[in-house]
Amino acid sequence: MDAGEGPSKSAMVSMTEQVIQIGHTVLCKLPNGEIRTHKLEQNGTVSLGKYGSFRVSDLEGQPYGLTYDIVDRNLKVVPPRTIVEVEDTDATNELINDGDSVQPLTLKEIEELKTSGTHASDIIQKQIEQHANFQLKTEYSKEKYKKRKEAKYSKGFTTVIPTLFNVCDYWFNKDHDRLRDIRPDALAQILNLASIRPGGRYLAVDDASGIVVAGILQRLGGKGRLITLCDIDSPPAYPCLTQMNFPKEYTSVMSTLNWATGDEDYTPILPSVEPPTGQFKSEGQKSRLNKRKVAIDTLFQNREELFAGEFDGLVVASQYEPWSIIERLVPYLGGSASIVVHSPQVQILSDLYNKLRDLPTYLGTSLTEGFLRKYQVLPGRTHPTMNTSGTGGFILHTIKVYDDPEASSVLANRRKAKMARLAKAASDSVDSTDANMEVSSGRIVSGKVYRRPHVV
Repeated sequence: MDAGEGPSKSAMVSMTEQVIQIGHTVLCKLPNGEIRTHKLEQNGTVSLGKYGSFRVSDLEGQPYGLTYDIVDRNLKVVPPRTIVEVEDTDATNELINDGDSVQPLTLKEIEELKTSGTHASDIIQKQIEQHANFQLKTEYSKEKYKKRKEAKYSKGFTTVIPTLFNVCDYWFNKDHDRLRDIRPDALAQILNLASIRPGGRYLAVDDASGIVVAGILQRLGGKGRLITLCDIDSPPAYPCLTQMNFPKEYTSVMSTLNWATGDEDYTPILPSVEPPTGQFKSEGQKSRLNKRKVAIDTLFQNREELFAGEFDGLVVASQYEPWSIIERLVPYLGGSASIVVHSPQVQILSDLYNKLRDLPTYLGTSLTEGFLRKYQVLPGRTHPTMNTSGTGGFILHTIKVYDDPEASSVLANRRKAKMARLAKAASDSVDSTDANMEVSSGRIVSGKVYRRPHVV
């Protein structure tokens, strides 16, 4: 990769040290584990329901990843807590009675404490002090009890760092159908198999809310080219790009064509860019027509760039039949370009796999399914989580090569060379046998054979 192909230093700093700004879409993780998304407006207010509300200006300029408590509509930064190692004891849970009598603190008293502004930690401590069986619990049960109460009474949240993993995980847990079952691990495999790198030129067909496009743009880092194809006239709204909060230089390398304008035989029907009377009636009309002219010029430039071909890869995550997409776009790919197709259904990719294996244009076709298991990692409590996703979809990968009818495989060349060596060895053996037979009956001198005299 050339030195100029990598992302610029300013772009890398803006992504790794990004702070919250007006206009950003922020993911807020609540104490119960739920994640909500909010777009920050100037002089606005963010409401988190029962957890409270706060002013947008309190978040402006703050780094992502901090935890806040909401106190009288103001935000207070909560310092991070260290992991405390739980010491196992001889206590068991077998003598615990979970009746109503073990917790004398009533719901009305708890509501009065919350109304009076008592901090969640103080309410939890009061419940622990008055809990009849708390000391009978194991240390692990005590920790779980505290976490449940914190999720119930805490009035705080944590801003989620807008990494590709976090955004993909948020959308997958929210509505995995909109992502077409693309889990974070499946997305990573797609980007790696497609060899997405800064300075590359790629084609993408993304019907998965823009998560594939977001991954490609992040890896390009503002250097390279991405052309997406869709089935609507205007550029699609990719909701996943909203949470990524990309700087303008990241998204400027992307252009969009629909399937009609991406066809070489199609002639776009475009409105006129000249005023009907030959003269502009107002500055507003002149501005509108100038914008229309710029849009038309950009459209033709994108078409010419697509038809010029030699792209480095194609990534497909679409609801349409994948072979029709590959057949349409493969002429615009260069040699050794990677083709990656993701689908929630294995049968669709299985049919495509069988079709590509029979064509000489595609090399090394493979079909895989990722496996993911999440673990809780805590001192003395490391184990797989109880709930996990069933699948992250299926991925087909192949490489486009230029078909040469006269070319042969390496194995065939080796077989031909071996047969030639065996034939030569056999020929040399026959010649040597003939010479030995002649020498046995005479003596060779300067190419002539002289007979030995017989002994009487």
